[in-house]
Amino acid sequence: WLMSDNMHHQWLLLAACFWVIFMFMVASKFITLTFKDPDGYGAKQEPLILTAVTKVEEVHAPEEKHWSEEFQPTGKAFSGNLIRQPLVHMERLELLRNVCRDTALRNLSHTAVSKFVLDRIFVCDKHKILFCQTPKVGNTQWKKVLIVLNGAFSSIEEIPENIVHDHEKNGLPRLSSFSDSEIKKRLSLYFKFFIVRDPFERLISAFKDKFVHNPRFEPWYRHEIAPGIIRKYRKNRTETKGLQFEDFVRYLGDPNHRWLDVQFGDHIIHWVTYVELCAPCEITYSVIGHHETLEDDAPYILKAAGIDHLVSYPTIPPGITVYNKTKVERYFSGISKRDIRRLYARFEGDFKLFGYREPDFLLN
Repeated sequence: WLMSDNMHHQWLLLAACFWVIFMFMVASKFITLTFKDPDGYGAKQEPLILTAVTKVEEVHAPEEKHWSEEFQPTGKAFSGNLIRQPLVHMERLELLRNVCRDTALRNLSHTAVSKFVLDRIFVCDKHKILFCQTPKVGNTQWKKVLIVLNGAFSSIEEIPENIVHDHEKNGLPRLSSFSDSEIKKRLSLYFKFFIVRDPFERLISAFKDKFVHNPRFEPWYRHEIAPGIIRKYRKNRTETKGLQFEDFVRYLGDPNHRWLDVQFGDHIIHWVTYVELCAPCEITYSVIGHHETLEDDAPYILKAAGIDHLVSYPTIPPGITVYNKTKVERYFSGISKRDIRRLYARFEGDFKLFGYREPDFLLN
């Protein structure tokens, strides 16, 4: 009897253990379904995400229907930030057209489509692309893209740095090398783009690159151009230092700067206006990229040109495209307001055409 009673208690204890385990499993499942189920979270969130995307497309669809054929993307769906890109670029082109129509700025926004301009435009006939070179705005990378597209090299990584700017070896013809009728045809039919950045920050970049760092293979900037600017524009004749930014600003802001420009030849492309380089009011560009938003603009340009499946824009180091307000203010801090205003007067067309604000230190 005692043995039977002990076995009964063991069975009861075992049953109780199973019951506790069962209740724990049920409770655990309930907690998981209620608080941690990723499918449940997704089911609640997914309609919101889909609705948001649908609304963006519905807002932009009417605008896209009015695009001229020249400004149409390749027809592929945009994703992520690229959904908003068509509107951004349409607004840039609309601003450009409005400023071009402003008669008060006509002298600062219009220029002849001369050989100087045509020399700045590189051609990719294979993919019907024209790229206008605006130095100190990341142009080396875009030239590498076009070199690959033209077939001179199979990848960007294979292109030697000394080849990129060697126009006899890099496989990039200039638009000026074609006949008048061929130029007109390409300007009419091809996808055309160029890149801009804050005009004053670009001038600082040009000054640092050509007169401070001064690559060994470009000695003429330090040994020929700098002395020419110093002789004409340095106030303190006893000062023996190399070209200073103040000298550079005084030269660029001089209304009679052209007599020196002629002596300097094509080297001036690193600091002349975007208007003089690319004639944006005379040539109907498809896209104008901004250096400050290049992370978004570069993929958009490749997609809009229909070449995003063939080549990628080289990786952009973090922070390199961000406008450095502190740096700009530091460079201009020791320069007279008169000289800065004269400089702005020359580059006002670039500021207005591409939506850049007049610097705060000119307004104070």
